[in-house]
Amino acid sequence: MIYLLVEHLRAWLEAHNLGFLRVFHFVTFQVTSAMVLGFVLVLALGPRLIRWLRRQKIGDRPEFDQEEVNKLMSMKSGTPTMGGLLIIASIFTTALLLADLHNFYVIMGMFCLVLLGAVGAADDWLKLTAARRGGSRQGLNSGEKLLFQIGLGVLLAYFTFYYGGGSEQQHFLYLPFFKSIQIPLNLAGFIVIATIVMTGSSNAVNLTDGLDGLAAGCMAIVSFCFAILAMIVGNKAWAGELLIPYVQASDQMAVLAAAMAGACLGFLWFNCNPAAVFMGDTGSLAMGGLIGYVAIVIRQELVLFIVGGIFVVEAISVMLQVSYFKYTRIRFGEGRRIFLMSPLHHHFQRKGWTETQVVVRFWLIGAMLAAMALATVKLR
Repeated sequence: MIYLLVEHLRAWLEAHNLGFLRVFHFVTFQVTSAMVLGFVLVLALGPRLIRWLRRQKIGDRPEFDQEEVNKLMSMKSGTPTMGGLLIIASIFTTALLLADLHNFYVIMGMFCLVLLGAVGAADDWLKLTAARRGGSRQGLNSGEKLLFQIGLGVLLAYFTFYYGGGSEQQHFLYLPFFKSIQIPLNLAGFIVIATIVMTGSSNAVNLTDGLDGLAAGCMAIVSFCFAILAMIVGNKAWAGELLIPYVQASDQMAVLAAAMAGACLGFLWFNCNPAAVFMGDTGSLAMGGLIGYVAIVIRQELVLFIVGGIFVVEAISVMLQVSYFKYTRIRFGEGRRIFLMSPLHHHFQRKGWTETQVVVRFWLIGAMLAAMALATVKLR
């Protein structure tokens, strides 16, 4: 229904020859507007959603295996969660109003956003309402979430591969610093890489969402960077000048990325310390999956590992901690740890950093990584 209304409005504007409104057809204007609109929508909807979540008693119950961290996080108990609904609604609405809805990639991106958001929402709802429902179901288990993420990744990769069949550039893997190294991908290779990127980024953002403003701030930086990259890759002249592979119709990914950046900045209004709301799995799984899909479309998967270095390190810290603990328990009879606690942000909390120090320092590192990633464009 909303789609039809938007299409009728566009047709009416064109029929009445309101020439100055043609600016909405320029990607640069769409991207700028998407960031502003994404920000404003979250600010407008935020108070109402937070009040509703409080009435529903959907509050966080931070529980860790270390008493010291439980004490540090005890003040967060009862804080409304599932605030990711704000981010998803903002990105989706912004895309409806500003993006080209005839663009295949836009539709697939919105599909990815909504489905992963639904998985995260189901997980949050089951976890946070288990006590009052008297149910034994404590959210989705990791296997269920992973199965859905992999299935969605395979589906999106399959259709994206064949949609780009007329463009050779979409069937290669490109290395960040080298313009002459191109690894050809067949369907199987493309699906494997795309699934790993989307699943990995979705879970990495989820693991990073543990302190006030950490995930939202880092995602704002990453999304802004990828909005710039998508505009370059989707513009034949710019891509040719910078020796970057041009991917036809991928410039609309910049609109989705900008909408996500604006939504994250708006969410920080409520999520900064002390947070009035958390995004939960609802927001983190959806945003991680969407930025992974954007990276796949514009063929900058490896650049995502640089820009999203904070998310990568957070995920690796968990994998190392769990693997080493299991290995030492088998080898020595007791589990040992590499970090004081994982994910990595809790390690620094245990080292004595305040929550604000951890968050702001991670933001600064994220900003520097984004600058480095953009520099690779010219270094090519």
